[in-house]
Amino acid sequence: MVYGILMFVYRAASRREVNREITRPIFKKNLMMMFPELEDMPHADTLFRLLEKVEAEKIEEAMIELLKELIRKKKFKNYLRNKNYLIAIDGTQKLYRDYKWAEECLERHVSSTKIEQYYVYVLEAVLVLDNGIVLPLMSEILRNKEYRDITEKQDCERRAFYRLAKRIKSTFPRLKVSVVMDGLYACGPVVRVCRENNWDYMLVLKEDGLKSVWREATGLMKLTPENSMKYQWGDREQLYRWINDIEYSYGTNGRFKEMLHVVICEETWEEKRRSTGKTEQMYTRYAWISGRRISRDNVFRRCTKMARHRWKIENNILVEKHQGYEYEHCFSYNWNAMVGYHYLMKIGRLLNVIAVNSEVLADKVQELGIDGFLKFLRLACSGTELEAGRIKEVRESNFYLRLAA
Repeated sequence: MVYGILMFVYRAASRREVNREITRPIFKKNLMMMFPELEDMPHADTLFRLLEKVEAEKIEEAMIELLKELIRKKKFKNYLRNKNYLIAIDGTQKLYRDYKWAEECLERHVSSTKIEQYYVYVLEAVLVLDNGIVLPLMSEILRNKEYRDITEKQDCERRAFYRLAKRIKSTFPRLKVSVVMDGLYACGPVVRVCRENNWDYMLVLKEDGLKSVWREATGLMKLTPENSMKYQWGDREQLYRWINDIEYSYGTNGRFKEMLHVVICEETWEEKRRSTGKTEQMYTRYAWISGRRISRDNVFRRCTKMARHRWKIENNILVEKHQGYEYEHCFSYNWNAMVGYHYLMKIGRLLNVIAVNSEVLADKVQELGIDGFLKFLRLACSGTELEAGRIKEVRESNFYLRLAA
């Protein structure tokens, strides 16, 4: 398992590459100095055979235990938003093929000829800190097999959210949580889950999403001009408008009801076009459903400092896909092994994020950049034999983790 984590810490692109790089004599000797419990380095196929058989979810549980320990030791307390842990949730495709290699794959039909495709989809949750750090938290992998046994419908992102929310609540029952999600989750059942879990939330509201809520909110905003505020944010002028306590009914005969708070932010700024060299007036609009009543005192913080940090999870997914973590690489067509590799990747990503944001490495990361530092780390382990005495001294010291501000 240590070998499996290291293949993602050092960002190996494939099983073949990890065999070629990490098992080199110098690399192997340096790693065994860092991890004395390692008696030898396994072959990549050995790890694959192990991942075929183990309970893959236990790998993620190990990462979650590390996060719980960091939370318990209050390592993040200076980077919370209103004393809440901000969790961003979003789904993404992991990979697809034109043939069905596992019963758990989701199915779709593409193009005018309705060609069948089979794909893996994952709902991700990350912890977003106030200083911009994004830490992997949980992954909920959609699995068709479990649903086709009891219904003709496929597993879907919203069903996965209910499972993920249940896991987050059971894992962190007393944690003060705020969640930010896109417009797919702006619906009554999701709002109810958040309310029952005592979670704060900001959900993107689309004009064609909850149409009745949108119509009522925009209509009432015209009648309540006092519920508005202008704000200058950098070079952008923001106009906030909001309305609280809109009753939303859903379910059979509208038997369920939720009170929604809606806020809209209209933003204007000037931008110089590279193609023409001309300065143009730009405009955009955002809208959210809020888990707390909106007021002049909190509207900027909730919208700009909380809701708009949802894009952090999108950036994190792009990093995992395109900057060395091989999110979209299959690694194995055995479903259980594929899931195991996914969780090992998440641990490798978590360790790298903590490393490059730790105070002790801040100067080196500032000098080389994040990508340059990780390449330097790999080169240091593979290029020359490190000092055994110094490694032992560091390994046995009482290291105190402190994140860079």
